[in-house]
Amino acid sequence: MKKVKIGLLFGGKSGEHQVSIKSAQAIAKGLSTGNNAEKYEIIPIYIQPSGIWLGGDTAREVLNTGIAEDSDSISTPPWNFPLECSQIQVWFPVLHGPNGEDGTVQGLLTLMQVPFVGSGVLGSAVGMDKIAMKSAFAQVNLPQVDYLAVSREEILSGACGFPKLCDKIDEKLGYPCFVKPANLGSSVGISKAKTRAELEKALDEAANLDRRVIIEAGVKAREVECAVLGNDNPKASVIGEITYNADFYDYETKYTDGKANLIIPADIPSHIATKIQEMSLKAFQAVDARGLSRVDFFYIPETEEVFINEINTLPGFTALSMYPQLWEASGVSFPDLVDKLVTLAISN
Repeated sequence: MKKVKIGLLFGGKSGEHQVSIKSAQAIAKGLSTGNNAEKYEIIPIYIQPSGIWLGGDTAREVLNTGIAEDSDSISTPPWNFPLECSQIQVWFPVLHGPNGEDGTVQGLLTLMQVPFVGSGVLGSAVGMDKIAMKSAFAQVNLPQVDYLAVSREEILSGACGFPKLCDKIDEKLGYPCFVKPANLGSSVGISKAKTRAELEKALDEAANLDRRVIIEAGVKAREVECAVLGNDNPKASVIGEITYNADFYDYETKYTDGKANLIIPADIPSHIATKIQEMSLKAFQAVDARGLSRVDFFYIPETEEVFINEINTLPGFTALSMYPQLWEASGVSFPDLVDKLVTLAISN
């Protein structure tokens, strides 16, 4: 039996380049373990930080060493794809952040008319944009914390407009609040504002990263997550909880060993776990996700309230990542998980 040629697409132009490499390393190992080794041939395709696509020895070296590589030369246009791309039978994109999980690469892969793992253009775009995501959640009545969506123009509107914007945030959301660029992942660019001065600084920083910004009310809650796997009939995993030794779950905390702890399964009542699973599946379908997603929630034990935070349609697959660990605890091993994702891509 001929092996299925899997195009492992990793790296990318976003700030999550190194995380993508780590995720790709784990997936490559999973696709080369046990029965998968007999089924799949991995063809690594590496996107440099400059946007150039590379295959062959360079891609394999980055995958093996974990060391990012970029060229000072811009003589190669980024749309000159490696020859190996024509051999690929299923794409496995392992790209995080803008130009990776926001629908752009998914649109390109759709034009190639080759199956790929994960959501399509719509699910990826809606899942990436926090403002569009919240609108989709509201349409299916998923409870959320209070928030405001603003534009870069509103933030940079000068001495008259900016104070009024801050007054509006003060009045509706109060402190602490969280300021987030609408289209960055892995907590990149997120700030926690406890005062008016911190809010003003956070808004300015977010506006430099994205033209759309969202501000959310702070809530004292436990942070829990659920993994979803499937296409038209998705399944939800057990629930996991994140605890961390930091003011909030920022980029450094997420990807620094020892700073965050994953508790799987979470110590929560069974009816709350069931509610979170049901909300996860509802969110998955609300944004038209496919293949995989991780859905994040706030849980307030005193009132038993659950608020949806966000959905991630291409969650991390590193050794520290919640998504594969949730499925491991649900009875799906890492090699079986990546195998199922490839099967879902083919059948989508």
